[in-house]
Amino acid sequence: MAKAEPPIVKRSLFSWIFAGNLKLQLLLMLIIAVMIFARIVPLEAQRRVVNEAIKLRNIDLLLLYCGLYLAAVVFSSVLKYLTNIIQTLITQRTTARMRKDLYQHILTLPLNFFRKTQPGTVVNALTTELTLPGNFVGMAVAAPVTNLLMLLGLAAYLFLLNPLLAAVSLSIYPIIIFLVPLLQRGANRANKKRVDAARTFSARIAESISGIHEIHGNGAYRIEGRKYNKLVDRLLKIRIVWSLYRFAVKTANGFFTSLGPFLVFLLGGYLTIKGQLELGALVAFLSAQERLFEPWKDLIEFYQVYQDGQVNYRRTMEFFDVAAEHEIEPRDRDALELEGSVEVKDLSFVTDSGIRLLDGINLSLKQGEHMALVGFSGSGKSTLALCIGQLYKYTSGSVMIGDKEVSGLTKKDMINNIGFVAQNPFIFDGTIEENILYSCRAKTGDNGQAEANEKMPTLDDTIAVLHQTGIFVDVLRFGLNAILTHDKHAELVDVIVRIRKNFQQDYGAELADYVEFFDENKYLYHSSVSENLTFGAPNKSKFTNQNLAKSEYFLNFLDTADLTRPLLSLGTNLCRQTVDILGNLPPDAVFFKQSPINADELEEFKVLEEHLRKKRLHELDAEDRHKLLELALRFTPGIHKMAALPEILEMLILEGRALFREKIAEDDPGAFTLYQMSEYIYSQTILNNIFFGKTKTSNPQAQEIINQSIIQLLIEEDLLEAIIEIGMHYQVGSKGDKLSGGQQQKLAIARIFLKAPRILIMDEATSALDNKAQTRIQNLLETRWKKKSTVVSVVHRLDTIKNYDKVAVMKAGKILEMGTYDELMARKGMLYELVGIK
Repeated sequence: MAKAEPPIVKRSLFSWIFAGNLKLQLLLMLIIAVMIFARIVPLEAQRRVVNEAIKLRNIDLLLLYCGLYLAAVVFSSVLKYLTNIIQTLITQRTTARMRKDLYQHILTLPLNFFRKTQPGTVVNALTTELTLPGNFVGMAVAAPVTNLLMLLGLAAYLFLLNPLLAAVSLSIYPIIIFLVPLLQRGANRANKKRVDAARTFSARIAESISGIHEIHGNGAYRIEGRKYNKLVDRLLKIRIVWSLYRFAVKTANGFFTSLGPFLVFLLGGYLTIKGQLELGALVAFLSAQERLFEPWKDLIEFYQVYQDGQVNYRRTMEFFDVAAEHEIEPRDRDALELEGSVEVKDLSFVTDSGIRLLDGINLSLKQGEHMALVGFSGSGKSTLALCIGQLYKYTSGSVMIGDKEVSGLTKKDMINNIGFVAQNPFIFDGTIEENILYSCRAKTGDNGQAEANEKMPTLDDTIAVLHQTGIFVDVLRFGLNAILTHDKHAELVDVIVRIRKNFQQDYGAELADYVEFFDENKYLYHSSVSENLTFGAPNKSKFTNQNLAKSEYFLNFLDTADLTRPLLSLGTNLCRQTVDILGNLPPDAVFFKQSPINADELEEFKVLEEHLRKKRLHELDAEDRHKLLELALRFTPGIHKMAALPEILEMLILEGRALFREKIAEDDPGAFTLYQMSEYIYSQTILNNIFFGKTKTSNPQAQEIINQSIIQLLIEEDLLEAIIEIGMHYQVGSKGDKLSGGQQQKLAIARIFLKAPRILIMDEATSALDNKAQTRIQNLLETRWKKKSTVVSVVHRLDTIKNYDKVAVMKAGKILEMGTYDELMARKGMLYELVGIK
């Protein structure tokens, strides 16, 4: 049996050097050995160029030794490049493994750890603090081996050239070896403070961003700014001290190594003058002495990387050196299939600070029974539910699920049998589908294998749960508001076009009061002038409604169609009427609903109206004409009822529509997808393609009739599931911020209902739902889940507990009374008081 690896927080930094990198490290040492030889060859070639080629005036020898020099330099450069590649590979692979292993360890830490730890601290540890340790591992073999061998090789060569000169020039290095560690200890102390300060700094940023609503709500910008500035100043001082020590190490090293050439010049020059040292040997000695500095400097830098990496690694691992409260997966057995009964005896829970949140709790539930936990805030309801679900490790007492003690079960055993819905559920960044299948994938292990996929819910199961939890309509809407692409959804396009035709045929008369369908022969009063002219969906940004008045092509078209002046006249009329009627009213959006001029544009158009009093249209400057034209193009008669569309202009626009279709098809065929009953509009949503028109009213009842009509057609065409599948790919955003609070809670309930656990724990799981949605979930619990799954529900609305098998009333961590709703109300005890207060 293979020996189990220790947890990452117990591993030393050195254990990573060869773990998973043995072959690369061995290859690296082989390359280094060859590279060192290749680096010494140019020194000997240099000596021979001076002593033999130049002295003997031999061109052939000069070319030979220069060629040998160049070949050695090129070869060593290639080998150096290879060592850099391998070092980088080792560094990045090791850093990635460290991050993966540490992240997996962090995920298993107790919830209590995360209550005391800011998210920024975890982020900083995973992204920043492991970088230096990873760099050290990448250098751990290459840097010392390369530079030590280079030092030894150069030292040997120096002694070969002249033992006395070599001994004198190398005498300074023992001083450096003593001095550098002394300075490095100061750098290490400062580095420890820097790591801790950076961790606190990241935590402060994360806290501020997480609480940005409170900061804005209270206008606490200066308060948070002062907190942040204080941390920045502290980090500044620490980093300055740390940098000073690091620079002191480099300066001391540079100073003493710079003494080497001085000694060589002094003693070597004397020996050369006295004829005791060849000139070529002196030149080679100086070159070797100069090259000696590079490996020594690299060794000092490696030493600093090691020290910094060691400090970072130790501080990080010490911080996260917390044991998981429970085993994650069982050893040598499969996860247990537990019975649904729950037995709690003398259960107590005391926090680290000594606060007793639960005190001697006793209760029992049979398979399929439902129990409501009620009481004032702080009574211990949620704590009890979390202890039953193994999310908190209780201090004393017993919780039995079936015949198994919860404290002895693994996490895998628990998730195999229990589902948990929190009051504030977390929705992960990704799709609806990824979130709704989250619990099921966790239960099956999400290993991508066929046997795991077979255990996953079918689409029918998912749709059923979407219906049950009331989020089906939302997912359908997400699907209907999706935009199809040519390559992925070609098979749906023909069906949707057919549904469009059926929609108008079957429901056109019924919806005539609510919908204005697109008709190329009619003016559309609930579309803008620009939309009536182009009668299509733009595929290029320059032709969108907001940019149309700036398009040179479109302006030339208006001139060609003799529409420029009539539209300027329309803009003038709209400007004058709006300023006349709304000019003295407060700039409130409610007054401007029937005007194409927005409230924030009123002052701008007041100035323009002044210009219109003094000048004729052709005398206006280009900017004023552009504003009038833009105003006319956004005019929508069915909405902006403050002014009427002249009949003659309506006819001109219809004629202009036909001309525009001809011109754009000839000049720029891909610019627009023109509205045609038989053509799908890829730039528009599925809903807009089916609808193929504009609503005349915002009446919710009318919208409901329209929606039901479309759903009926989708069912008839067997397209409903396909639209739901598309809706399931809707991206919910970070923390589900593209969903409302109610949608997030419905989605969280749906993912647990889809899992269908034997025991369901709901911690105020419907608090964000409206009464109708809450009643739906409660009815579902009382019908589909009764006698099938055991339910422990922390309840905030007491009108929903009447049909629970048991109601437990809690106060100060104790159960004061327990029984059926009717029994407890008849006693006129604590529950009776709570209901009366509510």
